[in-house]
Amino acid sequence: MKLNFKIIFHFFGLLLLFNGGFMLLSTLVSWGYEDGVTLELGLASLLNIISGIFLMVGTRRHRKELNKREGYIVVAFGWVVMAISGTLPYIITESIPNITEAFFETMSGYTTTGASIVNDIEALPEGILFWRSLTHWIGGMGIIVLAVAILPLLGIGGMQLFAAEAPGPSADKLHPRITDTAKRLWLIYFGYTAAETILLKVAGMSFFDAINHSMSTLSTGGFSTKNASVAFWNDAPVIQYIIIFFMFLAGTNFVLSYYLFKGRVSKIVGDEEFRLYFKFITIFTIVAAGIIYFKADVSISSIDHPMIWGEGESAFRHSLFQVLAIVTTTGFVSADYTLWTPFLVIFFFGLMFLGGSAGSTAGGVKVVRQIILIKNGFLEFKRALHPNAILPVRYNKKAITGDIVFNILGFFILYMLSFIIGALVFGTFNLDFESAVGLSASSLGNVGPALGDFGPVNNYAALPPLAKWWSSFLMLIGRLELFTVLILFTPFFWRNR
Repeated sequence: MKLNFKIIFHFFGLLLLFNGGFMLLSTLVSWGYEDGVTLELGLASLLNIISGIFLMVGTRRHRKELNKREGYIVVAFGWVVMAISGTLPYIITESIPNITEAFFETMSGYTTTGASIVNDIEALPEGILFWRSLTHWIGGMGIIVLAVAILPLLGIGGMQLFAAEAPGPSADKLHPRITDTAKRLWLIYFGYTAAETILLKVAGMSFFDAINHSMSTLSTGGFSTKNASVAFWNDAPVIQYIIIFFMFLAGTNFVLSYYLFKGRVSKIVGDEEFRLYFKFITIFTIVAAGIIYFKADVSISSIDHPMIWGEGESAFRHSLFQVLAIVTTTGFVSADYTLWTPFLVIFFFGLMFLGGSAGSTAGGVKVVRQIILIKNGFLEFKRALHPNAILPVRYNKKAITGDIVFNILGFFILYMLSFIIGALVFGTFNLDFESAVGLSASSLGNVGPALGDFGPVNNYAALPPLAKWWSSFLMLIGRLELFTVLILFTPFFWRNR
């Protein structure tokens, strides 16, 4: 069947309209703060809206069905279209005049990676800072749509395990109830963002800082309005605890939040992924806090003001903050964890491969895949002893079909190969080993902070231009579950069948 290019470009037009509308919001912020770039942001918005209308009008007579091949193209190239059009505010305002750096910043925003090339964030106009945070928020919202509606259709990465009550897509069209589910999750997403904004404002942030950090938190992005990130508020523990709470929520399956508001707490308590996610956070925090507190070569006073609530609380808070920031791939920084002993450097590097829950805005491998991999690994021992026994992998007390297990195994192998190849390519740019592997893990997992020269207190400005494009590519394939993008590089995908 030939590709239905009209529906593909119709979707692209819709994405451009969305982009233009959000840029218009940034224009209003710019006008309100009188930051001097209102006309430029308005022009960027207008160009997106006109382009979107042109595409949608020109493709209005399209076949309504979206098959799998077209779904892959819409998802993969749609993110690229958003990133390219999203560079206009940076380029037109000359906040980031270089196309490579503007694309990197935009892709980092939409993929909720949070890696930045901006050396002086606080010097940017308010309208641009708001646009940076909006790219996170749009990207996070888009991931929810993918998880609920698009990825199950494509059979990507074991997302059939997504714990939504609404049925999956029927035939090759999105089921109407999927749209209803997505709307409910968007409402929760918006509600959490508003709630965090209010709490941060009450805790002492300015309203502008509060709304920007709320958008970055709920999207698990990590862009901040301050050069020091959240470490700017190290003397305000309440602010950091609020962000900690919402990072935890953002890293959980958003459907569980829906169950919570419906009063179905048993669905949350009974969810295997949530229980393991909670245990991971607890154990990792205790390990990190214990090392920070008892290790003689780690000075609490070097990362905080322990006289506020005590050294024990400070060690606990920074450990919990950084564990959540890495596991949920938010990437906020409250301290430089690369100074917390070599063990903790390796420890946090390992956390980059964990990821949050399926159905969350977090990146990474995802906890549900870790569960299936571990369970299948243990079952292999039993199968070796009892080769004729039927021993299915169970998740949430239900047997998992073999194709989902193989899908997850394939995903994990492909993920590790992508990480190794990513590090090798970074190595060709004369980066040291620590920086290369850190960049690869961080970009692929959409984490943000890396290791070496690109650690939590540094940015990506020093990365060579070609390396920035490579990092952007890794961000994209990591955010879109690998298969969605990499399948486009196979010859059989483009054959008309």
